[in-house]
Amino acid sequence: MHSILAVDDSASMRQMVSFTLKNAGFNVVEAVDGQDAWEKAGQRDFSLVLTDQNMPRMDGISLTKKLRESPKFKATPILILTTESSDQMKMAGRAAGATGWLVKPFDPAKLIEVSGKVIR
Repeated sequence: MHSILAVDDSASMRQMVSFTLKNAGFNVVEAVDGQDAWEKAGQRDFSLVLTDQNMPRMDGISLTKKLRESPKFKATPILILTTESSDQMKMAGRAAGATGWLVKPFDPAKLIEVSGKVIR
């Protein structure tokens, strides 16, 4: 079973993402911000990291850069799920190593579809 690390400082957003992905058969581990995610990422392997951008302690792009520096996460898909939709932000995400960008509010079917596509 594929494990997904879902990172968001909003409890309700984490619940929605978690609920959606668990119903699609994924195992989901939640993290409250980038720092929490970084600590959890060191403890186990994930098939996908799904992160918000704007969070306290460490934002999504910083988390993406940090994960990409680790050999363990070199090839792991990282999707940024955020309200940010500017091209500048998307370019910064890509430069940091993000696999893709999803804009909130998200469509559950689309989240499941994209997650399934990026997990090999």
